[in-house]
Amino acid sequence: MKRTLVCGFGNLYRRDDGIGRAVVNRVREQLGHAPLNPMDDGFNELGRPVDTVVLHQLVPELAELVADYDLVIFVDAHVADLSQSLREERITPAYRSTSFVSHQTHPATVLELAEKMYGRAPQAVLLSLPGYDFDFGEGLSAETRSLVPSAVNHIIKLSANSRSDDKHNHVDAPIKR
Repeated sequence: MKRTLVCGFGNLYRRDDGIGRAVVNRVREQLGHAPLNPMDDGFNELGRPVDTVVLHQLVPELAELVADYDLVIFVDAHVADLSQSLREERITPAYRSTSFVSHQTHPATVLELAEKMYGRAPQAVLLSLPGYDFDFGEGLSAETRSLVPSAVNHIIKLSANSRSDDKHNHVDAPIKR
């Protein structure tokens, strides 16, 4: 059985930086699972075809978990280019340094560690949604909140394509806008 991990990350208490948790909870609802409360991370529910976890930031220890999956979809906010409603980047194993204000460990570094330490790195995608408000507080801005449904639909498609035996379906299918 092919397995997918959806990993949302970001600071729930910095408004739009909490988009990872919001998307993960909507994916969970789409799959018929209860949303995670602010104190839950999803690690106690692993073992489904599509697992979901949320983290404040990515850490090197995540390498052990991701090595068990065929596809990992990382979900985060970005500020660099607000013109894109959903940015998809295929991630390959490689050490990538990050700045002090980022989430500390880049997804590519997590994959690199998985490959070196556990002999296996899954296919991976980083989905970034634009954030408009990173001030202290809870809840997403209206602009960012409006992007959640399309991100969830895209994740569901990526996951289904990953589990399909059809060689015509690829993880790097274009995003329809």
